[in-house]
Amino acid sequence: MELLQLREKEIFKTLKKIRKFRFAVIGGYAANAYTLPRFSVDCDIVVGNTSEAKQIEKGLEKVGYVKRHIDETFYNGKFISYEKDIGNNFKASLDIMVGEVLDRQTNTLFSAKWVFKNSALRILKGKTITEELKLRIINLDALVVMKFICCRSPDIRDLFMLMPQAKDIGWIKEEIGKRYNFNDRFEKIKEKISSKKFKDDLQGIYGYIEERIFEKHKKAVLEMA
Repeated sequence: MELLQLREKEIFKTLKKIRKFRFAVIGGYAANAYTLPRFSVDCDIVVGNTSEAKQIEKGLEKVGYVKRHIDETFYNGKFISYEKDIGNNFKASLDIMVGEVLDRQTNTLFSAKWVFKNSALRILKGKTITEELKLRIINLDALVVMKFICCRSPDIRDLFMLMPQAKDIGWIKEEIGKRYNFNDRFEKIKEKISSKKFKDDLQGIYGYIEERIFEKHKKAVLEMA
């Protein structure tokens, strides 16, 4: 079994073990619930409080995960990271956001209450495995808000793939505007997706994308202006 497949299998196995607890999936694994699945290094989940986090921590430790050292002064106890060695120095990791999600580049906060309000039970499918799991996953429009503000290369790729399915552009823009300068983020995204290199980078993650499909997704992003 290839290492990336092994990691994905381990993450799904872990999520199945802890799904009795209250959490919501965000990040790359959440994006996989709505568009072509891609590999994601970390699985990111949000919990409401420290008590809920401790329940999940105990569950992770029972199946071989080890807590990573995190600078508590920087994160103030709101971020917990666990890793499990799955062979050949290759690790599966699960990150727990406690009470809030902080984007370190923009200092934007998303409360756990907001995440849970904008989430629902959905089916998560694997990229390299046939496994499916029903989990609480952040809604697509809310995920777009988070990806738009974070605006790293993987976020922009996910945003690009998600946008044609967005339901309420007005709500998305309003939620972004509450937290950050919309035009600042939009110009950065526009520049990225208009570059000659972007499609090649996108296909390196998602596989071959027909030109008409690519243009459809690009149009959906640019129409946010």
